[in-house]
Amino acid sequence: MKGKKIVLGITGSIAAYKAAVLARGLIKQGAEVQIVITPAGKEFITPVTLSALTGKPVISDFFAQRDGTWHSHVDLGLWADAMLIAPATASTIGKMANGIADNMLITTYLSMKAPVFVAPAMDLDMFAHPSTRRNLDLLRSYGNHIIEPASGELASHLVGKGRMEEPENIIGTLERFFRRQQDLQGRHIVITAGPTYEKIDPVRFIGNYSSGKMGYALAEACALRGADVTLVSGPVNLHLDHPRVKRIDVESAAQMHAAAVEAFGTADAAILCAAVADFAPETVADRKIKREKDDLVIRLRPTHDIAAALGQQKTARQRLVGFALETNDELAHAQDKLRRKNFDFIVLNSLNDQGAGFRCDTNKITILDRIEARTFPLKPKTEVAQDIVDKLASILEP
Repeated sequence: MKGKKIVLGITGSIAAYKAAVLARGLIKQGAEVQIVITPAGKEFITPVTLSALTGKPVISDFFAQRDGTWHSHVDLGLWADAMLIAPATASTIGKMANGIADNMLITTYLSMKAPVFVAPAMDLDMFAHPSTRRNLDLLRSYGNHIIEPASGELASHLVGKGRMEEPENIIGTLERFFRRQQDLQGRHIVITAGPTYEKIDPVRFIGNYSSGKMGYALAEACALRGADVTLVSGPVNLHLDHPRVKRIDVESAAQMHAAAVEAFGTADAAILCAAVADFAPETVADRKIKREKDDLVIRLRPTHDIAAALGQQKTARQRLVGFALETNDELAHAQDKLRRKNFDFIVLNSLNDQGAGFRCDTNKITILDRIEARTFPLKPKTEVAQDIVDKLASILEP
């Protein structure tokens, strides 16, 4: 945290008193803290207290004086290494999710170039309300990091989930984020993503429901942590604009095989996240097949096995990560695939888990290596990607 510039946003919650401890803890870790507080936040903790802790004037209004000077939310967005909003009320979360820029904190958030962390604090019924859940899901989809609240006694004296996470745990979250921010510096990671399409004729194909979201989340996570990424992508409606990501668009399993094998030659690791077709038509018609009878037969042949090819190609210094999407006997099938394909670890997801698998923004995974299996709760795919990359970073050659 030493030398990191943190914008700490405080909103109108009884948990605002914890912001004093949070600010002091960040400064003790070597961070520079600039506080932006909402008008409602000042009803719970005074700017005088906060300014004494940070050594900086607390920003609340656009215009501090009536002499033409003003606070630039744009400058704050460029200055910061991270923005942390703690506590974040249901009202502020709703405004962030929907771009309602009616105070200095929200305009600063909308101008922020750095990662944003949000620590909700509210009563249990407010936190559980569908509108709050939707707004938090929207914030996650924008790339924000949600620091889940804890369960405990709330200001209403009810007991449940909604209590802002303790300051030391929030600081720990930021420390882990900055520590791993460049842990893949200088690494080259190959990632396959999305489906493959195997042509039947000029207008039809055999494919699957993969959206590519998990693979793209992995590519972004690796790039943000310093890696140079070769993203071999099947046909998807996704975009990823990052200078460290080189995207190679392919359509068929054969094209993905060729691109992955070539890229893996100079890579430190590969994550095989694509849903590659196992079979393709033996012949492809050069004209659209007409419906002349009801018993059309399409003969299929196996496609190139990308995982097996890279498993054979892998050297002692390289690492290979696979995926297994299963519908039954999940652990047994994943363990078998781990051995057969020469993976260092495999990521298992099951279509029996609601919210996991194709087309979802969330995923529930189990990471298996040759020693143990670790199951994670249902999370947004952006957070799942970090769990997978954490595991990869831990086993890469020094």
